[in-house]
Formats: sequence, structure tokens, C-alpha cells
Amino acid sequence: MADILEWVLEQTGTAEVWQTSFSISEEFLRRLFFLKRKRPISRFNLVLDHKATNKTIKLWSFIVQVVDRTFLADNHSKILLVRSDRGDTVAVVTSQNLTRGNRAESAFISTSPEIFANLHASVLDIIENHSVPLNDLFNQRLTTTNELR
Repeated sequence: MADILEWVLEQTGTAEVWQTSFSISEEFLRRLFFLKRKRPISRFNLVLDHKATNKTIKLWSFIVQVVDRTFLADNHSKILLVRSDRGDTVAVVTSQNLTRGNRAESAFISTSPEIFANLHASVLDIIENHSVPLNDLFNQRLTTTNELR
């Protein structure tokens, strides 16, 4: 997935990214860290599955360094959406989680504005109506803890 994201960003330039996956690995986060140094990403939004919470929490200190907003939901989709600052859109639907695997994977890449719009609406519905925003929870927890001091 990191290779696909890098290739798409080479085509689009600076862009906002929405990524959904069941799980994420340290390997993908490392690639994203270096990718963000080379290719400007204006905002990276990530949706992961609730069932991967333990792994997500273990990686949290790394996640907040490279991902702008992280959400947990009942999610098994693997979608990458990229919208450039110029308005170009790319949608990728794949079988690959954000982990390193040794299996054959597949992906469908589209520049159709209609496909992007439909997938984007679905991802936003998950984010807005069916997810737990981890950034807000951790920031609220830190604020509450600081207020107690």
C-alpha cells in the first residue's frame, strides 16, 4: 500500500488522504513517515477496526507522528482516497491491509470523480456516524488529567 500511495502522490502532488484498513503495522507507519518527508500530505485520515485496538494502542505514539486523525470503527474495508490541492481525485480499493504480508494482493485504481465521491461519502459516514475518534479521546484524557494537577 505504501508503494501505491507514493505512486499516487507522485501524480497528484500535495493531497489530503483517507485510508481505511483492518489493521496497521509499524512497517507501514515507518514508510509513511519517510513518504511524508518526500511528498507533502496536507492531512492523513485513518480508519481502523475496533478489533485491532490493542495493536493500535501499542503503536499510538508512532501513529500520532504521521497520521493527523485516527478513528476506530467496525471496519474491514481497505480503501485509499487521495484528493489533491488542485482537486484531482484518486480512489484505490484493495485487499491489502496496512501491514506487511506475503500473500498475493489485488487493487483497483480509479480517477473517476463519481467513484471517488461515492467512496468518500461512505468513508465520511463511517468517520462521522460510526467511529470512535482516538485523537479526541486521547486529547480529552490528557486535558482532564492536566486539569486535575
